[in-house]
Amino acid sequence: MKPAFFIAAFALAVTWRLNGHAQARPNIILIIADDVSWNDIGCYGNTAIRTPHLDKMAANGLRFNNVFVTSSSCSPSRTSIITGRYPHSTGAAELHTPLPAQMTFFPELLRKNGYYTAHAGKWHEGPHTRRAYDTLLAANGKNAVGGEEKWLEVLQHRPKDKPFFCWFAALDAHRAWQPDASLPPHDPATVQVPPMLADTKETRKDIAAYYNEIARLDRYIGQLHAELQRQGIAGNTLIIFMADNGRPFPGSKTRLNDAGVRTPFIVQWPEKISKGSECDALVSAVDIAPTLLELAGLPAAAAMQGKSFTALFRQPRQAFREYVFTEHNWHDYEAYERAVRTKDFLYILNKRPQLANQGPLDAVNSPSFAALQAARGEGRLTPLQQDIFTAPRQEEELYVLANDKDQAKNLAGNARYAAVKEKLRQALERWRHETGDTEPAVLTRDWYDRVNGKKTPQHGKRGEMPGSARVQ
Repeated sequence: MKPAFFIAAFALAVTWRLNGHAQARPNIILIIADDVSWNDIGCYGNTAIRTPHLDKMAANGLRFNNVFVTSSSCSPSRTSIITGRYPHSTGAAELHTPLPAQMTFFPELLRKNGYYTAHAGKWHEGPHTRRAYDTLLAANGKNAVGGEEKWLEVLQHRPKDKPFFCWFAALDAHRAWQPDASLPPHDPATVQVPPMLADTKETRKDIAAYYNEIARLDRYIGQLHAELQRQGIAGNTLIIFMADNGRPFPGSKTRLNDAGVRTPFIVQWPEKISKGSECDALVSAVDIAPTLLELAGLPAAAAMQGKSFTALFRQPRQAFREYVFTEHNWHDYEAYERAVRTKDFLYILNKRPQLANQGPLDAVNSPSFAALQAARGEGRLTPLQQDIFTAPRQEEELYVLANDKDQAKNLAGNARYAAVKEKLRQALERWRHETGDTEPAVLTRDWYDRVNGKKTPQHGKRGEMPGSARVQ
């Protein structure tokens, strides 16, 4: 290991090369939406939502089609991004669990090596991450209801003699909904109702309110691009747009299906990335930290479990990963699920099969959940809609993605796919072993009733977190 002063001196002088051309270190902006599914953006095929600035960003950059967060739960997903480690390997596998002090945060490494670093909006990773930022504007009323109000101010008041990294974390589109009178509302009659929800008047109004929040976020992204142009720095500024997990509706958030963990992921870097490109390679959110460090001319921290995908910026059609891995731990309700996905198959292991997965508390308290309950009482649910109420569940699930884009038909018991299931089971077991994924006997219990959302006697009590025995 080189002495710290040598690393810093090297980093300040380093240039980054792509396609053979020397380039000063790029500015980097990471925009993270809150609770937005991958297919609720116009450029991913949703024709009912208005996201003109995100659609333009995709047209001017690179759209990834197979990027997956590590958890369909806000803080575990974000702690995974900032550390480059899977949630159970961070010491913060459950919702609202702060990262331990010994963790390495990639913005901190950027800061130590010449970058100005700032965070504005939702701050969900714990107090020790303060040290990663020169400027921290947490969501304490300063950022307005959507969490985006201070983004332009950060860009305008940054030091002009350094490259910068900005973690811009929206509160949109997290419940509860906050209407915005400055934008035209979406029409409930025209929204796209996901197949896991009941198509009712109440559900459509709920989805339209969710769309409105995404549209507000899109407006701020347009302002962000305009400010970069105004300052004359758009060309060498890399912007990434993604979400922390899926939409806050039953059957999406806290699930390990595509509706829960597949994220929109759009990258724009005018000087280096071709316009209108697409990438179908499998990428995990643990790969973001080593990628951004490489772009800054820095090595990934030894503790990081991801790998850099900068090569995909040059050649987006090449392969990258064979597998992506995801997990679901406590988020209002007891859970222990693990999954492995390839381009063709999704395998889920559920170690709490006696428990239903109806979604988090905000989904249980939603009009869409009430609509599903009413339809259930009348016997009108499809098998996919009924799934959120099912208990006990199957311990193993296997989905053939080419024929089942909504992951509605579990083929784990189908002899035709026995070899596929065994291969994925073994891949998942290797990953669990290699990453120190323990299985505690006593997990955090339900803090709320799974049907009516009322607090349980276990509210506020914590069990042992997955992986906590092996955090390094």
